Amino acid sequence: MFILLRSFYIEKEVKERIALGRKACYAKQKFSKSRLVTNSSKLKLYRTLIRPIVTNASETTIHKLLVFERNILRRIFGPTKENQIWRIKTNEELDKLIKHKNIVNYIKVQRLRQFGHVQRMPDTRTVKKIFNP
Repeated sequence: MFILLRSFYIEKEVKERIALGRKACYAKQKFSKSRLVTNSSKLKLYRTLIRPIVTNASETTIHKLLVFERNILRRIFGPTKENQIWRIKTNEELDKLIKHKNIVNYIKVQRLRQFGHVQRMPDTRTVKKIFNP
């Protein structure tokens, strides 16, 4: 029963976080569609404003986060024209464009950074006692 309840709350948290990320993205929609702004500037905005909103306190489903991120990246980079036909970019193309620095890797780095922070704390700190019984 506890596992089902915890799973429900995690799913609810994921949906709420993604909704907040979408709101932030749509608030900057004119900026992300502008041709006057470079893609690197749009990526900086995504990485500094939208990604932290979605990943804050995340114990989330990886797949949903990747789908959310790819949706945003497709808006930033736009479609590709091949043989006079427009198509959306594939996941592999998006992965190459962001140099494999996706949202899942970002979460892993943040967790490692937090772990290192806790490890450097003095042994008298409560947080250190909790993580190192």
